[in-house]
Amino acid sequence: MDTSSIGKRIRKARERKGWRQEDFAEKTGLSVTYIGMIERGEKVPKLETFITIANVLGVSADQLLADVLETGYNVKSSTLTESIEKLSPAERERIYCVVNAMIEFGKKV
Repeated sequence: MDTSSIGKRIRKARERKGWRQEDFAEKTGLSVTYIGMIERGEKVPKLETFITIANVLGVSADQLLADVLETGYNVKSSTLTESIEKLSPAERERIYCVVNAMIEFGKKV
């Protein structure tokens, strides 16, 4: 299992808040070094620490685990939908055309 995606999602959530690793470390009570190791995928936090991280970031555990859970595609779908909704109508239409083409191609394979 590639757990580095968990760290990447934690980093993205932290960056969306506009926090430096130092800020995040202070809010979670963890060291900057440990935060860096988690975000690089070198360490996987124990459950208690993971829950603290999710709570401080204000995100759900399934959002952070979406790439490693088989049911994570529901979260990915929701996240993509939110991103697509922020696009202009023309950009959304292009995205839908690409996705539909990929779906049709997948049916033929």
